[in-house]
Amino acid sequence: MTPAELQDVFRSRYGEEAVTVVAPEAFKVEFHSLILYGILSRDHLWVRLLAPVASADEARPFLEQLMAANFEDTETVRYALQDEMLWLVFQHQLERLQRLDLEEAVMMLTDLRKEGLEILASNRMEMQLQQIIQANKSRGQSLESTLQTLQHFYQEGLMGGLDQPADEREATLDAWRFQLTRLWDTVEPGDAVLGDRGAQGEESPSDPD
Repeated sequence: MTPAELQDVFRSRYGEEAVTVVAPEAFKVEFHSLILYGILSRDHLWVRLLAPVASADEARPFLEQLMAANFEDTETVRYALQDEMLWLVFQHQLERLQRLDLEEAVMMLTDLRKEGLEILASNRMEMQLQQIIQANKSRGQSLESTLQTLQHFYQEGLMGGLDQPADEREATLDAWRFQLTRLWDTVEPGDAVLGDRGAQGEESPSDPD
């Protein structure tokens, strides 16, 4: 594929006006919520497609999950930090790039960009709740007492939320309660919960008493 053919793929997909050449080796694709940059190497042997996701500050709490996603879930696309931004990146040798490979990469970039950090936040919350359930079940605590523990942690700011308005705090706490109840029967006291701080040996939250 040549640089001109590469841009033509995006023009045929999103329309002529969606593609803007912003530098001799770079172009921008903007279509509805999609923002995508194409950057060629100076020798035009490689192309890199980048889609912005979030600021680096927003992404930092999820770096461990992002690296795990790079290994397990993102196929030919990778998360990367650059210029205080979290990006989705696809890189390929231009001469060997086939249209099907490009189409699949663009679909992955688009889907992951739509998800943003929300799915990572949801996964992180689920891991935290699994750790709480595991610890409290190991201590013989019931679902009801664990719900009280969860509310205590949240109200004390141990699980975030102190800077939220009261109605948002209550809605968020309701979501935590719902997920804890949903997950309660799926976790056994001896289960190993992977991925978050508890997997590294840090004590998991348990009853404040």
